[in-house]
Amino acid sequence: MPLRSGKVPRDAVRHPLFARCYARVSVTAETRMGLGRVRERLLGGLSGRVIEIGAGNGLNFAHYPGTVAEVVAIEPERRLRQLAVEAALRADVPVDVAPGVAEALPVKSEGFDAAVVSLVLCSVRDVPRALGELRRVLRPGGELRFFEHGRGGGRAMAGTQHVLDRTVWPLVSGGCHVSRDPVRALREAGFELGPYRRLLMPEQGPVLPTSYCALGTAWRPTDT
Repeated sequence: MPLRSGKVPRDAVRHPLFARCYARVSVTAETRMGLGRVRERLLGGLSGRVIEIGAGNGLNFAHYPGTVAEVVAIEPERRLRQLAVEAALRADVPVDVAPGVAEALPVKSEGFDAAVVSLVLCSVRDVPRALGELRRVLRPGGELRFFEHGRGGGRAMAGTQHVLDRTVWPLVSGGCHVSRDPVRALREAGFELGPYRRLLMPEQGPVLPTSYCALGTAWRPTDT
């Protein structure tokens, strides 16, 4: 994989306890929370070279269609990256898992036809910089698929999300924030928003501060 100069440290992000918990819970959520079906909708119809940011333990890999020529999956956390490598070996499309952070992607500019962010913008340290990097590595007109959770609900829920973000939640959940607005962030970063839908996860059950999600498509403008 072609790298940019100035590589980030291999362990720029370390959340070993959270990583172990997430690896177990996320597998269960594939069926019990319906996340597997969401991943199918997220990735359906993609083609060409794809970069996935914050690949976690690689649960998206099994859902990439055969029209995808290659997936470059960036994951900064060591434990999750190891699991992603194992998932890549089982995938039906070529997947290259590499260390790196969203704010400094170790790949050349305009090298990808599409990008995927899936439950990752909540935890990056600098959202505008990360989205700027995604614009850089996408070719003009390149497609961005997103499935992210964030701000939602009424005044009481918004207040709860705000308090959680300023206190314990990022500490116990690997840097996750529940009150960010991913759709607004994409628009402010200069992406052209395509169709997207709001949904609750889990689809059935209690509404939690993490339940408010957005699933959709955006594009890098062709004139930038």
